[in-house]
Amino acid sequence: MRRWLGWMAVIMLCCTAGAAAGQASADARLQEAQTAFDEATKLKDAGSYSEALAQAEQALTLREAVLGGTHPEVANCLHLLGDIHRRRGDLARAEPLLQRALTLREAALGKDHLSVASSVNNLAILYSAQGLYERAAPLFERALAINEAAPGDNHARIAASLNNLANHYESMGLAGQAEPLLRRALALYEATPGTPPFLVAYPLNNLAKLYLSQGAYGQAESLFQRALAVNEAASGPNHPDVAISLSNLAVLYAEQELYDDRTQSLYQRSLAIREAALGPDHPDVAYSLNNLASFYKKQGLYSRARPLYQRALAIREAALGPQHLDVAVSLNSLAALYMEQGQYSRAEPLLHRTLAISDAAPDKYNLNTQFAVLNLAILRVAQRRLDDALPLFTRAFAVMEQRLRREALGFSESRLVSFLQHLRVIEQLFYALLREHPKDARVRRLALGAVLLLKGRSVEETANISRTLHRSLGTEERGTLERLRGLRTQLATLSHAGPGSLAPADYQQRLQTLIAEGDALEADLARRSAPLRALTALPSTAEIVDRVAASLPQDSALVEFIAYKDSPVASKPGKTPSQLRYLALVLFPDGSTQALDLGPAAAIDAAATRLRDELARRDARFLPSAQALHRLAFQPLRPLLGTTRRIFLSPDGQLGLVPFAALHDGRRFLLDSFDFTYLTSGKELLPRPQELPPATSVFVLADPDFNASRRTAPTASAVPPELAERSAALERFFSTRSADLATTPWLPLPGTRKEAESIQRLLPQAQLFLGPEATKERLLQLATPGILHLATHGFFLEDAPVPKNSRAVSHFGALGDNAFVPRPPDPLLRSGLILSSARAPAPDVSPPPDAALVTALELAGLNLWGTQLVILSACDTGRGDVKLGQGVYGLRRALVVAGAETVVMSLWKVNDETTQALMERYYRNLLEGQGRATALREAMRSLRLSEVHPHYWAPFIAVGSDAPLRAIAPPSP
Repeated sequence: MRRWLGWMAVIMLCCTAGAAAGQASADARLQEAQTAFDEATKLKDAGSYSEALAQAEQALTLREAVLGGTHPEVANCLHLLGDIHRRRGDLARAEPLLQRALTLREAALGKDHLSVASSVNNLAILYSAQGLYERAAPLFERALAINEAAPGDNHARIAASLNNLANHYESMGLAGQAEPLLRRALALYEATPGTPPFLVAYPLNNLAKLYLSQGAYGQAESLFQRALAVNEAASGPNHPDVAISLSNLAVLYAEQELYDDRTQSLYQRSLAIREAALGPDHPDVAYSLNNLASFYKKQGLYSRARPLYQRALAIREAALGPQHLDVAVSLNSLAALYMEQGQYSRAEPLLHRTLAISDAAPDKYNLNTQFAVLNLAILRVAQRRLDDALPLFTRAFAVMEQRLRREALGFSESRLVSFLQHLRVIEQLFYALLREHPKDARVRRLALGAVLLLKGRSVEETANISRTLHRSLGTEERGTLERLRGLRTQLATLSHAGPGSLAPADYQQRLQTLIAEGDALEADLARRSAPLRALTALPSTAEIVDRVAASLPQDSALVEFIAYKDSPVASKPGKTPSQLRYLALVLFPDGSTQALDLGPAAAIDAAATRLRDELARRDARFLPSAQALHRLAFQPLRPLLGTTRRIFLSPDGQLGLVPFAALHDGRRFLLDSFDFTYLTSGKELLPRPQELPPATSVFVLADPDFNASRRTAPTASAVPPELAERSAALERFFSTRSADLATTPWLPLPGTRKEAESIQRLLPQAQLFLGPEATKERLLQLATPGILHLATHGFFLEDAPVPKNSRAVSHFGALGDNAFVPRPPDPLLRSGLILSSARAPAPDVSPPPDAALVTALELAGLNLWGTQLVILSACDTGRGDVKLGQGVYGLRRALVVAGAETVVMSLWKVNDETTQALMERYYRNLLEGQGRATALREAMRSLRLSEVHPHYWAPFIAVGSDAPLRAIAPPSP
């Protein structure tokens, strides 16, 4: 028995020793696996994917042998290995690995574990890279939901999910949904201690790419440069992430037509990094090849571009499959190259393949579809197949408009202007096509549709935001709007006063901070109002011409002028450079159209500027200029107009700064032949939503007390240092002005008081605010008026002589031409009115001089929805910066945005006495039931009986509705 027990003890001892040896071996292999796993992760993060792949495969083999095929550590290896294959571009091998990793993690850890979210996220990235957006979207959303629901500090994971979901939305053309996610991701990364810097670069790059695609180049460049600096510092100069930043910067510069050594060097460095790190056949290498080829193509270096395009196409087809959207990009790029060389037979099959791929994608409005359709349309034009080209151009226009409506709903106005300028490259193709085919009614309709939808679009959209907010303001929106108004006043004040004690760099930084904060608030309000604005969207591309035609009175016509860069639609090698030209398009109430090429813009703009300047300075020799402009810009249209004499005129370029009534046909002024009503765009003829009845009150601010703002400046002890500094700065400026205004920059205007009193005699219910009551504060706090009449000094700042007895301001403050401060670039800060200062806080304290200035930027915040008529009875109130296709930026733009139906304004410095006479006649005509533009024309005719020169009778134009006033009349006797 003892012997048997002894043998048992020996056997047990041997078994124990064997188990220990086996455990030691397993532990060693697991340790080896962990080492290989860690090394693979490190190599992957460094961009060394081939070396990482070998280490990850070793880790997987060891863990499966020791732990079996279902252990979570095995899932980790599968996840890593799938991620490496995806980054290498081997998507077919990546998918089953990532799928298996997800299945194992869900079984072992539960469906809501953070590791499961990681697997879901990587699988979604894979599907998105394959263009399988329907499969990717729910996975991205699931990953984000898991990360947001997980307990503890999970900000970095949430940021990663937000960034990935945003990328997905951007790939589908949903930039409006992507941007807020990217901003949130960036904020989370930056606020999370210990975040690896390279992670911050991802949302920076992606946000910059979004801005680039919308033409916001300044915003994009700063973000790209920041991302590049972060990547180089975090990963070294040769990491694939650095290549991404280099390539993005190069694309940005090329988009701005900066085809120089800097751009080429960025492209070449990016390509070299990717080839070294990823191998010659990686899809990212194809991206760099395609971009470098485009760089060469733009310079006409076709022999250098072609092999790069062809190599990129081959890489993408092999790595991604023949139906991937990136393959379509390469096909389209190569086709465009062949087209520029006139090799249409080689381009056509490539374009058909491109469209077949793009049309199969979930997003029918993706950019590649738009460019492929345009290229095929241009190809058809080159083949003299206009019938086949027109449906393609029409489709491209619809895609562009749909993109604008999807992406721009949450834009600030400055951002929208950049986007419209970006789209103008395509828009101008329609006008070039019209120049080549002016007799084709289908081409005229296409071009006119583009004019009606895109011209003045920035003002239209901004006005719609204002209308929606004022009609449907909630508590939160009202607070945001008030903050925006406050920021605009701060910006205006700082711009007027100059830097004071601030260093120039600090002053500019403060200005830029206020501008950025204002843009952010504008965008926030735009997003909040987007759902309601969508309910009153503009007509579609197919409907817009007919809808505007139906809004025209039967005896009228709409004339749309458009200034555009013209070049042949089907470009040939050695093509002539583009030229700025004018087109005129005419629309009649029955929907018929006419079109005419008016020729190069230089001659027309020069004639318009010359005439305006001669009229402004009362030049007795103005008549040849009035006849010359008529001969260039209007006489060619007269045969097209037939017997039509009532003209709704939508000018462009410098034509927006001249009164067409003062043009002369050799026998008479056009005042005697035509009835002109001015519009920013013909779409203003469409009926406005009338949620409320029109306002009927009449407010008049006139004859401000300018001395109130000229008292001795307050001492430093009486006011805060900033206010004293600002006041002193303005006083220094005023003391340096021209001799006639050195002592009093704002001369009294007795005619404005007479004007106000005559209005009250005609409309006894009018409320007058005269002298010290005509303050900026009063104006900005008025309830919505039916008529708002402002009679005072006005300004649009540029160098020009100031006639005596005019309602003009010379040069003043930081807004003047003094070298002390650069002039503000925003024309809404260089346009405005002078009113009385607000009452002083104490008898011995004067308000600062800038308290009397109200800029166009501030007036844009008024609530004039319901206001039928605003009359700016002052100098230069119709002046401003001309933005081609978007109108004149100054007071006119501000008041249209604020909601005014019609704005009457001046195109030069007006005389005090004759303006008072003109305005009295104008009101009499209005009260007789004449239209708002018609009444002005008749007042001009009446004044011309006593004042022959157009300087006196032609300075004012009426922009907007010509309808008679509604519900405004003197009380019955």
